[in-house]
Amino acid sequence: MTGNIHNSYDYLIVGQGIAGTSLAWHLHNSGKKVLLVNDASLPSSSKVAAGIFNPLTGKKLVKTWLADDIFPYAQNFYSLLEKKLDAPILHEASIFRPFRSIEEQNLYLSRTSDPGIAAYIQDTKQETVPSHVHTPYGGMEVIQSGWIDLPVLLEKSREYFSGINQYLESSFNAEDLKFSDEHVIWKNNTFDKVILCQGYMAGENSFFNWLPFTPVKGEILEVEIEEPAGTQIVNQGIFILPVSGLKYRVGATYSWDNLDWEITENAKKDLESKLRPLLKSPYKIVSQTAGIRPSSFDRRPMLGLHPKNFRLGIFNGLGTKGVTLAPFFANQFSEYLVQDKELDEAVNIKRYFSLYFR
Repeated sequence: MTGNIHNSYDYLIVGQGIAGTSLAWHLHNSGKKVLLVNDASLPSSSKVAAGIFNPLTGKKLVKTWLADDIFPYAQNFYSLLEKKLDAPILHEASIFRPFRSIEEQNLYLSRTSDPGIAAYIQDTKQETVPSHVHTPYGGMEVIQSGWIDLPVLLEKSREYFSGINQYLESSFNAEDLKFSDEHVIWKNNTFDKVILCQGYMAGENSFFNWLPFTPVKGEILEVEIEEPAGTQIVNQGIFILPVSGLKYRVGATYSWDNLDWEITENAKKDLESKLRPLLKSPYKIVSQTAGIRPSSFDRRPMLGLHPKNFRLGIFNGLGTKGVTLAPFFANQFSEYLVQDKELDEAVNIKRYFSLYFR
C-alpha cells in the first residue's frame, strides 16, 4: 500500500470553520505540515455567525469564562493574522448596553464595584451614546470588545493554505480512514493524526457520537437602518452590529428544536419585536440567515484524542463564543499534540470518557 502514497503530513484537519482554521494556523506556526480538508457544499455556522466578542454577557452582566486570558490571546492572534493575510479581520468596537429600567441601571452600576467587571467598562465621562437607539434610562459602554469578520478570515486562510498546497476541497467520511500502528491513510496520503473539526456535523460521526453535543440553532437578520453606522455595537436582548454604511446585523435567536439550516418566520418576528422598540430610525430587512452552533452539554469546548484511538482527535463544542475560544484552545490543543502539554480538564474530552465506555 505504501507504494501508492502521494504525500505525507503531520495532521489532517477536517473542517474549515473557526475551530479547524484556528488549529491549522497554530500547528502550521509550530512547524507542522497540515492538510486542511473542507466540504464547501456543507453548511457552516462559522460562515453565518456575527463573530462578536463580548467580555460581559447576560442580564446579570457576568464576565465571560476565562475572559482575562482568552480575550487578549484572541485579539493578538487575529491582529497578527490580519497583518499576515493583509485583510481586515479584527474590528475592535465598544458595546453599548441601554438600561431597560431604573432597577437595571442600579443593578448594573452596583456590579461595576467589582474590579474584575470594572476593567471592561468605559468611564461614564467618555462613553458614547448611540444616536440611532432609544436610551431613556441611559446605558453602559463595554470595552475590550468587537467583532471578527469570519467570512474574510476563512476565505483568506483558505487562499493561504491553498497557496502552499495544504488545502483540499473534498467530501469526507470518517469510515474511509485507514489506521495502522505507524499512521493514518486517507485518499492515499499519510498522516500522523486526524483532528475532526466538523462543528454540528460531528454528531453524525460514529467515532465521537457518544459525546454530549447540544447543538443550538440561531438566526440573524441583515438590515439597513436610515442612520449611518458608526462602529459601536448595541446589545439589549439582541445585538445590533454595524457592518458598513447603512448595513447592520441583528441577532440572534436560540432554538434547541427543529435543528435545520432553514430560516423561519418565527425567528424574524422574534428579532423584530426586540429591534423595533430599540430603534429611533426606520429600517428594512435585506436578508436572513440561519446556522447551527456546535455546543456541548456543559457549554465548554470538547477537545482531545479518542479514548481508544490515539491517532484520532476532535476539536468541537465552541458554541456561541467560538471567535474567542477557538484561538486560545487551538493553542492549547496544538501544545498538547506537539509538546505533550496537558489539556485543561474543563475542556478535555476525558471528562466524558465514561459515556464512551458505558
